[in-house]
Amino acid sequence: MKKIGIGYEFFKDFTNENLYYVDKTLLIKDLIDKGGKVTLFTRPRRFGKTLALSMLRTFFELEYDRDGNVVDNSRYFAGMKIMAEGDEILSMMGQYPVINMSLKSAKQGDFYGSFIRLREEIIGEFSRHSYVLKSDKLPDESKEKYMELLNGLSIWNEKEKKFADRDDWNKGFKQECAKYASAIKTLSECLKLYHDRDVIILIDEYDVPLENAYLRGFYETMADFIRALFESALKTNDSLKIAVVTGCLRISKESIFTGLNNLVINSINSINFGEYFGFTQEETLDMLGAYGLDKDVDTVMKWYDGYLFGGSEVYNPWSVTYYVYDHVSAPDCFAKPYWANTSSNSIIKELIEGAGDHMKAELENLISGGTIEKKIHEDITYEDIHDSEDNLWNFLFFTGYLKKVSERQEGKDIYLTMRIPNYEIGYIYENQIAAWFDRVVRLADRSDLYKSVVKKDIEEIARILSMTLRKSISTFDNAESFYHGFLLSMLIGIPDYEAKSNREEGDGRPDIVLYPLNPGDPAYIFEIKTRRKYNEMDDGIQEAFGQIREKKYEEGILDDGYAGVISYGVCFCKKSCAVGLHQR
Repeated sequence: MKKIGIGYEFFKDFTNENLYYVDKTLLIKDLIDKGGKVTLFTRPRRFGKTLALSMLRTFFELEYDRDGNVVDNSRYFAGMKIMAEGDEILSMMGQYPVINMSLKSAKQGDFYGSFIRLREEIIGEFSRHSYVLKSDKLPDESKEKYMELLNGLSIWNEKEKKFADRDDWNKGFKQECAKYASAIKTLSECLKLYHDRDVIILIDEYDVPLENAYLRGFYETMADFIRALFESALKTNDSLKIAVVTGCLRISKESIFTGLNNLVINSINSINFGEYFGFTQEETLDMLGAYGLDKDVDTVMKWYDGYLFGGSEVYNPWSVTYYVYDHVSAPDCFAKPYWANTSSNSIIKELIEGAGDHMKAELENLISGGTIEKKIHEDITYEDIHDSEDNLWNFLFFTGYLKKVSERQEGKDIYLTMRIPNYEIGYIYENQIAAWFDRVVRLADRSDLYKSVVKKDIEEIARILSMTLRKSISTFDNAESFYHGFLLSMLIGIPDYEAKSNREEGDGRPDIVLYPLNPGDPAYIFEIKTRRKYNEMDDGIQEAFGQIREKKYEEGILDDGYAGVISYGVCFCKKSCAVGLHQR
């Protein structure tokens, strides 16, 4: 039984470590047959993009070991589907110099720090290919330029104090940025001179520095650099064979991919390549069967299936792999939302926290199992994300939080009907996304609620709580635990009081008690009940008071030495609240 590879992203590891591998090697053939000069794949995080690029590199790269000998990588494809595709495809194996970069670590707090990280990534590729410097195929001028970029000599390093003032430093910094913005093209030219063949360029997670820059406030500067880097490497590069770029989102062509007429963009809504990112039904069943988990098919389908990429239905590969990993050791353990904490959701969080009542209602509809129909556009610019609520649905769809059910065309526009794809994503909506939305509601000024509690104004207390519930995004099953947490969060922070939940008093545990910090002030009891029908809410209040009397909550608090106690019976029904009062 092969080891299950959690977190492995390098293709060779699956052979070297004897890991279970879901064969995606036919991506090589389809890339040759259907890809463009430059192909951009946008998929949700943890859906195999990095592993796919590693596989492409292993197949195409003319690789050398430390002694300068050519490395034969064909063993990594033994028994794989690509090996049955004939001589025309296999003749391309190990034939091309490859430039391989990941931009995912460029997430620093300012452009300076992010640029330094990108520069280090570029220098790393210069270092990896430095064997070209030993050849007479490169003229001295090319070698000098190569060495300058390889060594990363910083003409604007403040520590070296090479400039007398900040203006000169800034000028030097701009020159350094411009130099490295064209460095990939320079490396391509040197590799072509050495190998006498065009270069393949692989760039992973291209949108990470852009999203980070947007959140940190230097998007325009970062976009300028990425645009210049891509234009040089992917548009005006005569040494380019093909390039593959991956990311989560398709950033507007006009924003980043200016003038790239050789670009093929493949998103989750495109026709081709759907089966190569994520596990198909057959692949998932094979993996479960390989580890004796055939009985878990229905559970895995409910939790991790439901994505429709092009014409292919796929499962979340990260979650399926983790599920198998856990259940090999503990067959009876429960399914979990493994993907929930693996993705960067900062943009979605920002959009949801700024959502209006209409968007809130649509999110509630999704959580309840419903669908929404929205116009979809794949060109997204970070500068414009707040211009339209449609941008939230685009982000949710293209990052894997919504599934396409159907589509229609109206004029030039495409409209998708969408729903939550599976239990795992449903969990994220019911917890993370709802929490983000509710956080805005609950951070609002609650001074009016506090005043109403002290004034014993039960009508105003009921109005404020009902209004807050209606602004929140939640579904309700009349579970007291939800309303308990809701009310406790609303009461925490009331001046001169400490809110306690389920603390022993009398012969039981009242739901919430506000204990005064000043001994002369009364304590407040909140006992919560729920009802499914509005006309039963008064009955719920009376049940709350009955429990207060039966369990002697008030007597317990008075025995503690507090000056007085005021009891509120609180009954919730869906998004409405009724309150009763009893005082001792």
